[in-house]
Parts: sequence; C-alpha cells; structure tokens
Amino acid sequence: MSCRAYTVFFLLLALLPPAHAETVGCVTTAWKLIGANHKVCVEAFGDPKVPGVTCHVSQARTGGISGSLGLAQDPSQFSLACRQTGPIALPAKLPKDETVFSEDTSILFKETRVVRLWDEAHKTLVYVAISRKLIDGAPANSISTVPVMPWGGK
Repeated sequence: MSCRAYTVFFLLLALLPPAHAETVGCVTTAWKLIGANHKVCVEAFGDPKVPGVTCHVSQARTGGISGSLGLAQDPSQFSLACRQTGPIALPAKLPKDETVFSEDTSILFKETRVVRLWDEAHKTLVYVAISRKLIDGAPANSISTVPVMPWGGK
C-alpha cells in the first residue's frame, strides 16, 4: 500500500462517526497474574439517526500486560442486541445502510463495526455487527432486528 493510500485510509477513518457508547459493565473471564484480566465488556449506544432504538454490544477484551498497555489485539468475539426503547422516529430519508457504531479492537486495522440496514418490505431495522479484519476467510458477525412499531399508543 502506498503512502498516499495510507493517507486516504486515515482521512476516511477520521470522517466516520465517533462511537458514543457507554460502558454498562465488564465480567472477568480469565484471571491474569500480571496486568488486567481477560474480560467481556458490554456497551450501550443509541442509534444516532433513529431515536427510540438502543443497542448493546458485548466484546471480548484481552488482558495481561499487552492488554493493559493497549497493545493487545482483542479477539473478534462479540454479540449484539438492539431493542426499541421508546417511540421510533424514522428520518425522512433513511439510508439503506449506514454505520452507527465503530470501535477499534487492536492498535492497527481491526475494528468492530455496527451497520444499520433498512428492510423496507418488512418495516424492520436490521443491525449487523462485523469485524473489519478477516478471520479464517470470513468475518465474524452478529445480527439483531428491531421492527418499527407503535410505542405506548403512539
């Protein structure tokens, strides 16, 4: 990859919407003598363009010395659940697909990304979590759907 290609890549990354997630909590999965424990952390975020939808994503976090220093590559292990948590107000022009969350999972070129898809035929929002680094020829992924329905008589 040329220097110019790297520059374009990093400029495009800078244009992505920042992750606005709030950590709900973490659970230790393996105790480490030195450094942070291995754990699974759960974060919550609202869809930035569709009020009334909240997603929770759980992700594995590598501990040890490298994890404590921020140098570890977290495994591509995650789960996604999205639910209607209030009245859903769809914007007039909802894109067919759009990134609603992204978070780096290694120091270089690996991230977990959540993309919202609109299933017009079934009036359903589809959220797909993917790993942006290929694992054994196929990206890790998870899916959750939210049917657009009235909320509390509205």
